[in-house]
Amino acid sequence: MPGNGLWRTKSIEQSIADTDEPGTKLRKDLTAWDLTVFGVAVVIGAGIFTLTASTAGNIAGPSVSLSFVLAAIACALAALCYAEFASTVPVAGSAYTFSYATFGEFAAWIIGWDLVLEFAVGSAAVAKGWSAYLQTTLGLFGFDVKTEVGDGFKFDWGAVLLVAVITALLVVGTKLSSRVSAVITAIKVAVVLLVIVLGISYIKAENYTPFIPPAAEGGPAAHTGIEQSLFSLITGYSGSTYGVLGMLAAASIVFFAFIGFDVVATTAEETKNPQKAVPRGILGSLAIVTVLYVAVTLVITGMVPYTELATQPDGTRATLASAFAQNGVDWAATVISVGALAGLTTVVMVLMLGQSRVLFAMSRDGLLPRKLAKTGNHGTPVRITIIIGVLVAVAAGFFPAGKLEEMVNVGTLFAFILVSGGVLVLRKTRPDLSRGFRVPLVPLVPILAILACLWLMLNLTALTWIRFIIWMALGVVVYFVYSRRNSVLGKQSDKAGK
Repeated sequence: MPGNGLWRTKSIEQSIADTDEPGTKLRKDLTAWDLTVFGVAVVIGAGIFTLTASTAGNIAGPSVSLSFVLAAIACALAALCYAEFASTVPVAGSAYTFSYATFGEFAAWIIGWDLVLEFAVGSAAVAKGWSAYLQTTLGLFGFDVKTEVGDGFKFDWGAVLLVAVITALLVVGTKLSSRVSAVITAIKVAVVLLVIVLGISYIKAENYTPFIPPAAEGGPAAHTGIEQSLFSLITGYSGSTYGVLGMLAAASIVFFAFIGFDVVATTAEETKNPQKAVPRGILGSLAIVTVLYVAVTLVITGMVPYTELATQPDGTRATLASAFAQNGVDWAATVISVGALAGLTTVVMVLMLGQSRVLFAMSRDGLLPRKLAKTGNHGTPVRITIIIGVLVAVAAGFFPAGKLEEMVNVGTLFAFILVSGGVLVLRKTRPDLSRGFRVPLVPLVPILAILACLWLMLNLTALTWIRFIIWMALGVVVYFVYSRRNSVLGKQSDKAGK
């Protein structure tokens, strides 16, 4: 229990011992296959159905496929660090738990608060998107049903229905959730494969030329003031659409499509043989989605000229369906809408699962009320799951989704940086620990992961950074008002000092 006050750390041994605490013990039901399914389930969502086409048209052109590769490399570097931590500390909480063992309690609280931004806010936003796709899909089958009702005061019953069903599934158990995810994930992967196979026959080689279009100053990606990227604000360079810089900027945007693989690490405590299963689940799911993403981008940009995928003056964004519609394959829009509906279902499920496990770990440590960490008959944190379900349902049901992608991105990248740095710290402070998986080429890989994430963060808007700082400042207030005084580790330190 080294350190005191803000920097007191929770030993790896204590973290693992806490997993056997009566009343807060999670059931070990998951295998490497289950974790891979979870990873693919949460990563293949709105990104592959909407982000690929619009980013190609607005920013990168055909080179958007390289943007996906660059984003995947940054994620892979961080994924290696996650895999080492999760195999060494197979405890619920992911980056929160890892930070507690390396940087201390205050940093752990900050990253836990930060993960709320990724998981809870992401769940609400995606649930809103699911509801919109539900309305579209019902319309395609002849049912003119509005999922959002009301005039001034709107209620999104579609989003609330989804969150309610998912909450019930998560309460019953993660194994059942995994089985449901496996079925739905199989459907959306099949749709993605159909898009690739069907689209290949419509590819025209001339659409790939130029692969990296010449830079066009301004254009759809241009912003000013706090709406521009932090990099542009600092350097005074306005940036450009297309060109090499456009390809690099697009990597920061399509990074959103990869978010979620880190959720796999939050289920380490519920996994059989986590030392091997967790690294396989993390790296396996990331490898699968990267191949699918790159294939989809190559197909879409080959089907139509990239200029026809740019966002329209009325704000309409191109999607996968747009490319097929321009080639006269209108029925593909129906298939893609159904695939997107299935895709978003599992995204919300796994994000809510990750959120519940992070708050579970924080509650068990006393940084949130301890009573919330109690598990039910199914070996799941019932109270926390229900509370999260209610909060996400309220946010998704009564508030507009807004543009939340960048808020989720900045929180996730910050978590990646801390985990990557944590590997370096733990290698120095605890070289004796048994590691089921070891990051190769340390310290090079963790340092590259940190630099890659910092670069992606710099390409997010200044407004996003302002909102992020405000959110984190609120978290600091909560820590000093409640968490620091109720910390289990803090109470143990005080007792030992008497």
